[in-house]
Amino acid sequence: MPVPMTSLPLPRLSQSVVALTQECSALNERGEHVAVTIPRERALTVYVDKRELVTLMTLGAHAEWLVLGYLRNQRLVKSVHEVESITVDWEVGAAAVKTRSGIAQLAKRTAKRVVTTGCGQGSVFGNLMDDVDQIVLPPTTLLQSQLYGIVQAIRVHDSIYKVAGSVHGCALFRGDEVQLFIEDVGRHNAIDTIAGWMWMQGVSGADKVFYTTGRLTSEMVIKSAQMGVAIAVSRSGITEMGLEVARKVGLCAIGRATLHRFLCYSASERLQLEPESAGALLRAAQ
Repeated sequence: MPVPMTSLPLPRLSQSVVALTQECSALNERGEHVAVTIPRERALTVYVDKRELVTLMTLGAHAEWLVLGYLRNQRLVKSVHEVESITVDWEVGAAAVKTRSGIAQLAKRTAKRVVTTGCGQGSVFGNLMDDVDQIVLPPTTLLQSQLYGIVQAIRVHDSIYKVAGSVHGCALFRGDEVQLFIEDVGRHNAIDTIAGWMWMQGVSGADKVFYTTGRLTSEMVIKSAQMGVAIAVSRSGITEMGLEVARKVGLCAIGRATLHRFLCYSASERLQLEPESAGALLRAAQ
């Protein structure tokens, strides 16, 4: 009799560690050579059951979560328990994924690739809009004060961006409390890493908010929805297709989010405005 998938153990993950930044010399506006810090960027080739799947360009932090989240958000695996192990070896720049029973029709499902607008140039397999109609998001809501709290939390959070620049940050919030903050050279990598962490920790997206420093493109909106997260906040804006998908699934997309202003593009019923106390909320957040 087959073993129920949920009774199987979580995947075994290696614990790869790699330097995320390096020093270099640059010439400044005064003609001076100065030492500066820049983020590293590495190629990580993912093999699934010894079959090459994709090469990800990444900063390298939490690479095992990244690979797991990539498989999840590409809809190649439906459960974390389908994966037996993920081993990352930075000496050869490879991640070896071993599944318990293989991935059915893997070659066919990965034959069509769409290059996305993600920084670091992401890609997705198949049709971006596949299964969107089947997504049912939880009845999550967010207070205006919590939105300001999210923006403030990101402002004060220690980050590679503050010392080296050139990376995107993504975070998962519960209300205005940070659950996980991830940076990578591409925002698509950062959200995949969050998705992998959620699976490993058994974290539901039902009461969560997703934040990104980058644009809310169709890819980012779909991935947020697939993670069960119904509210996505961006320091930047939203694309036309991102808005189309957000409206289709009922995701609350908030862009241009700062301590002074924001724009809610869709599902505004999920955002509980507090106009009478907005001024006080702003002063408190600052």
